Amino acid sequence: MAQVKALIFDVDGTLAETEEVHRAAFNAVFCEHGLPWQWDQETYRRLLTVTGGKERIRAWLAEPGAGGVELSDADIAAMHAEKTAKFGDLVDAGIELRNGIAGLIETAQATGIRVAVATTTTRANVERLCRSVWDRTAPDVFEVIVAGDDVPRKKPDPVVYVTALGLLELAPGDALAFEDSRNGVLAAKGAGLRVVASPAFYTDPGDVDAADMVCPEFDDPQIFKLAGLGMQRHVA
Repeated sequence: MAQVKALIFDVDGTLAETEEVHRAAFNAVFCEHGLPWQWDQETYRRLLTVTGGKERIRAWLAEPGAGGVELSDADIAAMHAEKTAKFGDLVDAGIELRNGIAGLIETAQATGIRVAVATTTTRANVERLCRSVWDRTAPDVFEVIVAGDDVPRKKPDPVVYVTALGLLELAPGDALAFEDSRNGVLAAKGAGLRVVASPAFYTDPGDVDAADMVCPEFDDPQIFKLAGLGMQRHVA
């Protein structure tokens, strides 16, 4: 088995439990636009099978609950931009990393293992999260960031991971992916990566069974062993 040279992280649900923040941001923007939409948790759980915020709105428009509302691609893009800004404001109000994430990243960086992001969320969302929890810019935390708008197709397509590996100039066997969802695990496995998965709030039972390791949280000591990190330095 090749020595791990990089850890590649998903963002929403993996670095932090952000999906409820996204749901609140969507609902706030819908209200501001006078739309009679409020996505409850059951609705949002279903919509999360569609990766990407703009794609999620398009999927919703085809459902009876949308009430026959029609939006152009430009309308959807503008609404999503407002939602991204709202998400940033909510994140700034306070959010915490998931258990073990800080320790994984801190220990990796201290031992010369590179860290990257491969996500379907926007680069702006990655930036706001990093500033909120680390008080650093995203490039100060992650060497490589590949976000949803950087690639032509979103998870479960593996292109986001293939792109991250290309920028890192690493083979799939040199890196370890971290995910929380079925689409994320499929994307990472499709790129040839080994995957550690920890179910998040919206992860249904069995969704991440295809991962190489499934654990309740990312502070499991076996993760550090798999990644070749030795003893973890921090578990917050």
